[in-house]
Amino acid sequence: MTVILCPDEGCVASADFVGASPGTREAALLAAEKRVKRIHALVLSGGSAMGLETATGVAHYLFERGVGHPTRLARVPIVPAAVIYDYLCGEVAWPDARAGYSAAAAASAAAVATGRVGAGAGASAGKYLRPVASGLGSSLASAADVRVGALAVVNPLGDVYSPRGELLAGHGDRAAWLRASFAFAENTTLLAIGLEAKLSKAEARMLAAAAQAALARVIRPSHTPWDGDVAFVLSSARTAAAPLGVLSLLVQEAVEKAVTAAVSR
Repeated sequence: MTVILCPDEGCVASADFVGASPGTREAALLAAEKRVKRIHALVLSGGSAMGLETATGVAHYLFERGVGHPTRLARVPIVPAAVIYDYLCGEVAWPDARAGYSAAAAASAAAVATGRVGAGAGASAGKYLRPVASGLGSSLASAADVRVGALAVVNPLGDVYSPRGELLAGHGDRAAWLRASFAFAENTTLLAIGLEAKLSKAEARMLAAAAQAALARVIRPSHTPWDGDVAFVLSSARTAAAPLGVLSLLVQEAVEKAVTAAVSR
């Protein structure tokens, strides 16, 4: 799994969900109109629906440290999560709450490892024909003093391409796609976009939609009825606001780079 911890005061966050079968926790709370505006961690995990248990362990870790949304009894950590179905390529794993607690305790500011690690350890692409190993990627896009980071757990039904159209993972077989019979929703690409610029929850939601649009440039076909793609946008809001046009561009550049990094060896 991959755990992203926010500052103690939390991150402004929202998300965009495309596809028929996303596996998520706390998804409704991320809608722009909901009262709680900040989250305290984000968990991306394998294990399909069972992997959502990892977020409980992260929440316990934060609760013990007094981090969370203030209530009259105690601070309650808000920890959204999303999972992929990763039982087709690699060892079957069942991450649980204890694993989530340990991952939160081990979280650091070190550079993120890419490839078949973390939430991407069992990810695959091109499953319309046969699974091809993919993984987890990270990237950073910047302009002047504005920075946007992205993590991508790449587990689509379709193929992965570079922005220039080069096949990176999968088969590039249109005829095979047209012959394929799709019976299972076992495909999901997860995106986590991190910013420092101040923004509203509604703006975070718009940037999450921009991230999904970028996904369509490097995964083909993307957002199918058998994919459950999720894009989260989190901001520490520690720097001045930036033009949404600039942020949209950087979000899309970061997503493209993160997806291709996930499958580049």
